[in-house]
Amino acid sequence: MTDQKTAMLYGLGTVLLWSTVATAFKLALADLAPVQMLLVACASSVLVMGCILLLQKRWHLVFSLRKKQYVQSFGMGLINPCLYYFLLFGAFDRLPAQEAQPLNYTWALVLAYLSVPFLGHRLRKLDILAGLVCYAGVVVIATRGAVTTLSFSDPLGVSLAIGSTIVWASYWIIATRDTRDPVVGLFLNFLFALPVIALICWWTEGLALPLTGSLVAAVYVGVFEMGIAFVLWSYAMKKAENTSRVSNLIFISPFLSLVFIYFILGEQILPSTYTGLVLIMMGLWLQQKKVKERERGLADGQ
Repeated sequence: MTDQKTAMLYGLGTVLLWSTVATAFKLALADLAPVQMLLVACASSVLVMGCILLLQKRWHLVFSLRKKQYVQSFGMGLINPCLYYFLLFGAFDRLPAQEAQPLNYTWALVLAYLSVPFLGHRLRKLDILAGLVCYAGVVVIATRGAVTTLSFSDPLGVSLAIGSTIVWASYWIIATRDTRDPVVGLFLNFLFALPVIALICWWTEGLALPLTGSLVAAVYVGVFEMGIAFVLWSYAMKKAENTSRVSNLIFISPFLSLVFIYFILGEQILPSTYTGLVLIMMGLWLQQKKVKERERGLADGQ
C-alpha cells in the first residue's frame, strides 16, 4: 500500500471519529455539567496519550524537555483543554448539536484572519468573500432561518460557540512556535491542565459523577476525539504525499455528523441547518482554495 493510500485511510478514520463527537457531546451532557464532562474527558485523554507514548517507546521524551517548555505546557494547557473545551461544551450544553457543531467549524476561517496580524499573512479579497459566505451560514443557523429579524435561538450559546473558535484558532497560532513533539506536547498540556480542571469542578459542581451512559460518552470523547483522532490525523499528514487531498476529507465530517445526530440523538434536522452548513462549507472551501493557490505559487517559485 502506498503512503498516500495509507494517509487517506488514516484521514478517513479521523473524519469518522470527528463525525461522532457532536453526538457524544450531547450524550455526555445529558447527566454531566460541562466542567464535569471536561474533567472525565481530559483524564481519559491523558491516559490514552500516555499509553500511545509508551507503545511508541517515546515516553522518555516527556522527561527530556527544558524547564521553559514545561512552563509552556502549563500555559498552553490553560488554553487547550481548559478554556477551549469549557466554551465548546458550554455551547453544546445550550444549543442543539445540529447548531453547535457547524458553528465550531468556522475556526479555520478565524485562524486565517488571526494569521494576518500575528503571522504576517496577507488578507486577500477571497478571504473577505469567504468570511461573508461563512458567517452568513452562521447567521442562518443561529437564527434558525429567521435572518430578517436576527432573532437568535440562544445568544449565549452562540457566543460560547463563536468564542470557542477564537480560542482554538489562537491556540494554533501559538502552536506554530511550539518545538515539542506533537503528541508529547498535547499530553503535557492535558496533564498540567487536569489538576486545574479538577479544582474548578470540585469548587463548582462537585466530584461526584453519575454512573450513567453520560460517563461512558465523556470517556469516549477523551479517548477518541481528544486522543486517538489527533494521533491518526498527525499520521495522515506525515504519510501524505499530497496533503491537500487528505485535508479535503474534513468537508465530509459535518454532513456525516448530521446523520449520527439524526439517528442517535433523534434531532429533527432543520432546513436552516442544511442551508447554513452548506454556506459555511462553501466559505471554508473558498478559504482553502486561496491557501492552495498560495502553496502552488510558492512551489512554482522554487
